Amino acid sequence: MPDTPTLTHFQDGQPRMVDVSAKTPTMRAATAEGWVLLPPEARAALEGGRNAKGDPLTVARLSGILGAKRTSDLVLLCHPLPISGVDLEVDLMPRGVRVRATVRTAGPTGVEMEALTAVTVAALNVYDMLKAASKAIEITDVRLLAKSGGKSGDYSAPTRED
Repeated sequence: MPDTPTLTHFQDGQPRMVDVSAKTPTMRAATAEGWVLLPPEARAALEGGRNAKGDPLTVARLSGILGAKRTSDLVLLCHPLPISGVDLEVDLMPRGVRVRATVRTAGPTGVEMEALTAVTVAALNVYDMLKAASKAIEITDVRLLAKSGGKSGDYSAPTRED
């Protein structure tokens, strides 16, 4: 039987913020992605530039970067980290809008949550910018694609067909 993973954010059944003060900072990176599925009317509005609020993809890029920077304000037990870089891709694809974020730090803990938050916040902003065209927009398939660094080592998610 495989070892049961230890849930570090619980101690004696109570939530806690893990103490990382003794950990040596190392280079860490994480990449996440998510999708915003667009019904035909929302896609037409995006492609036709018929949005009074502005360009949804540009707003999504900027908001995703802010989401990465503000993760510890949103995810209760996350540590505030000195983020050294955020790359945010927001691309219109046949399936919908693909959002991909890569976050980097030289810190004592990983940036998986920052990458996931960046993707989610960017996707929410696409929804907000296009909701007048359709309420049937879907945010889906938010997941960690890869991480590097730290005690747990590297991780790569299985490849999926888009």
